[in-house]
Amino acid sequence: MGTISDIVPLIDENRVIAKLGLLLIEQTKNLGLKSILMSSGYKKIDSSTISFGVAPRINACGRIGDANKALDLLLSKDINEINTLTQQLNNYNTKRQEIEKTIFKDALKQIEDKHLEQNRTIVVSGKDWHHGVIGIVSSKITEIYFKPSILLCSENEILKGSGRSIPGFDLYNTLQKCESKIEKFGGHAMAIGITLKKENIKDFSEEFEKIAEKEHIEEILPIIPIDTKIDLENVNKEMVDSLKQLEPFGEANKRPIFLFKNLKIDSIRTLSEGKHLKITLKSNNTIIDAIGFNLGNLAEEYRLGEKIDVVGSLEINSYGGMENLQINIKDVMRGLK
Repeated sequence: MGTISDIVPLIDENRVIAKLGLLLIEQTKNLGLKSILMSSGYKKIDSSTISFGVAPRINACGRIGDANKALDLLLSKDINEINTLTQQLNNYNTKRQEIEKTIFKDALKQIEDKHLEQNRTIVVSGKDWHHGVIGIVSSKITEIYFKPSILLCSENEILKGSGRSIPGFDLYNTLQKCESKIEKFGGHAMAIGITLKKENIKDFSEEFEKIAEKEHIEEILPIIPIDTKIDLENVNKEMVDSLKQLEPFGEANKRPIFLFKNLKIDSIRTLSEGKHLKITLKSNNTIIDAIGFNLGNLAEEYRLGEKIDVVGSLEINSYGGMENLQINIKDVMRGLK
């Protein structure tokens, strides 16, 4: 659980620890762990269950509640106490999601109002932002805009925050160059924690931006590593099932990414109030469903009958007792006319 939750590279002995550990979790006698697994709603035990079901609930305790609650849950033998603690962890996680959503919305508004998307870096702050959650939001901001971001929460005359970077831009090294404007900081190339005086935020933001400009950060482009090109006609349930041999997936052992070329759009719409993209793709007589999480904006860019190239992973979507093959889209571009 720790190896997967802390995003440790799943190679060498870590891969063995994670793979065998997941088999043990399936038959765990730990009542607290059983309870949190059931409450997460995941039907099978794999690295995704730990990453998105178990870890966020345990993590939420330390971020916005009492970290000892998670420890007590895993140590308890009292079923009534376990049920109570499980509910508390779920509540912490729900609250964390709500706080995260509010901060994210506020940060996006600031970025739009100040046109910060035109900068090479993004620095925003908020008075009531929760310090335990802003790092998660910073990751989302960096992912959306592909720019280093720092989010700060105001505590009287002091600002405390977290930052995330993009590959190729060393955030820790950059802060060393801005040291005169900062009270203290720590971290590494991709993620930092920072404290500075409120009066210094303007000077810090400007210096941060100047360093990014000197390093020509705009020349760094996002790259999706593709494992191989594959024809849609060659995709079947047995082939997708065989990919399970590569599990557990995680850091340094990502789910395989495939390139599908020249697919025709058979249907296209959005889900969750325009947030996600739902699309049906066709190649000759083969049709497959595809989902693009947080790619709903693409529904306005593409039309029925258009040919597109798609990059994504293959999965089996189980819904309503039915199993269907599906592409989990990472990116799309126009194909041949």
